[in-house]
Amino acid sequence: MKGVKDGRPREVHPYHVVDNEWSMKEYGSQAVVWQTAFNPVVALEPLAGGAWSGTGVLGPEAFEARPFLDLLTDHGTPWGMREQ
Repeated sequence: MKGVKDGRPREVHPYHVVDNEWSMKEYGSQAVVWQTAFNPVVALEPLAGGAWSGTGVLGPEAFEARPFLDLLTDHGTPWGMREQ
């Protein structure tokens, strides 16, 4: 992602780490398939718990990322962000 933060240019690359060997063993699916299914399920938690709310059709960028990212970690799938 590229943008400006505090008046200065910034570029970061967020990533979500899931081991393909693990996901194949546990679920019979490749990591990218597992992530495609898992992330929306995790996103239901802040919606159901009230950390995320809104009216109408809202994309992921409309919500604060931290509740979702913390849940990924809580569920054993860490994430990170690399400064470019």
